[in-house]
Amino acid sequence: MKTSRSDRSDHAAPGPSDAGHVPRSAVLRGGAFAVGAGSLGAAALASAAVAPSAAALPGEGGRGGQGHGVDPNPGYERPRVTRLATLTGPDITTRFRMDATDLGAPAVTPDGRILLIFGDTFEGPKVGSGWWRSPVGLFADPDRKLKHGLEWTSAVGGETAEQLVEYAHDSDPVSTILPGDVLTIGDTIYLWMMVNHGFGTVASTEIWTSTDSGETWERTAEMFAGDHLDGFSQQCTWALNPADDHVYLLTTGFQRDKGAILQRVPAASILDPGAYETWGATGEGEAQQWAWGNPPTPVLGGQVGEMCLRIVEGTWTLTWFNAGLYRVDVLFADSPTELTEPLLTETLLWGSNWGQEDDERVAQLYGPFVLPGSRLDDLHLVCSQWHTGPDWPYHVQQYRVEGLGAALRERR
Repeated sequence: MKTSRSDRSDHAAPGPSDAGHVPRSAVLRGGAFAVGAGSLGAAALASAAVAPSAAALPGEGGRGGQGHGVDPNPGYERPRVTRLATLTGPDITTRFRMDATDLGAPAVTPDGRILLIFGDTFEGPKVGSGWWRSPVGLFADPDRKLKHGLEWTSAVGGETAEQLVEYAHDSDPVSTILPGDVLTIGDTIYLWMMVNHGFGTVASTEIWTSTDSGETWERTAEMFAGDHLDGFSQQCTWALNPADDHVYLLTTGFQRDKGAILQRVPAASILDPGAYETWGATGEGEAQQWAWGNPPTPVLGGQVGEMCLRIVEGTWTLTWFNAGLYRVDVLFADSPTELTEPLLTETLLWGSNWGQEDDERVAQLYGPFVLPGSRLDDLHLVCSQWHTGPDWPYHVQQYRVEGLGAALRERR
């Protein structure tokens, strides 16, 4: 029987007055997906607790992750965040028949365009409204300055945003196939995909490829079972290190109840599951030793959601949805293996209630991706929102973050 995303239990996050409801965080930690009917995608996990803990509020968690106490950088100024533009929705992406969508993993295509890959997409301005497909892609003008907001030029499929690879959205067994991240190496674009057998049940992962700058796609390689590495290899972000020609991946579960682990693979072997190796530690304290080939040890703690790993002006830059603290954080390091000892961490966007938003406070936020062309002092993100319950808005917005480069230079 086919299952619509609109045919489901309402998993909207509890607000301050919802004392009789089970907190979303508790649902995610224990038997998260035993409840909930229907086949929902990554956006369904956006309903992390709308009433954030005190530690998730600006000024309460410390700046740059320093916590309470004497501020070691009294002259430090938070970056300036601007909610720059709404990128999808009525009158914006209507011409592509995709008023409702989320995610937007970005890459530069081999022919120089900007491509964003979106998740569960519907024709009407509401989750479950009309033609359902996932993933879809839009091309943006690479010559337009990011400060003016992305401007769409066309869709994968031409005038209409078509599903990249044809398959049926059906609960027996595949409900939807969702993107993790996209990566261009030479003349090929690689897309990490999660095959969902019902809401939050990742049965396997795949890599899809395009060799014509994203115009057409093939379902190229079956990669890992959903329980590979104890479920830590479902959600993925990745980046190519030109210094050693390896692709480095941060991976975690789809359910936002785990930390993230680090993997790597030679770029030439990205389609070979046997070529991947994990980064892990043995021993404790001063005797602890990290090495490739060890069983994986999380390099990012807490409850990790969608992530985006990129090299920005030579600095490894990670943005992620910190689901446990209901916010979007950024981390900078000199190499992938130094993510555990970052140069700088900062909170960029704080989760909030609906009706209490501003540039930095965003209700039911998730999926922060770094746009190509970003600089350390002028970082641009796309971030999703899904107002569960009414199922609108369900869209993607662009944010501008200024001033991180100055803070980073002070730490070096």
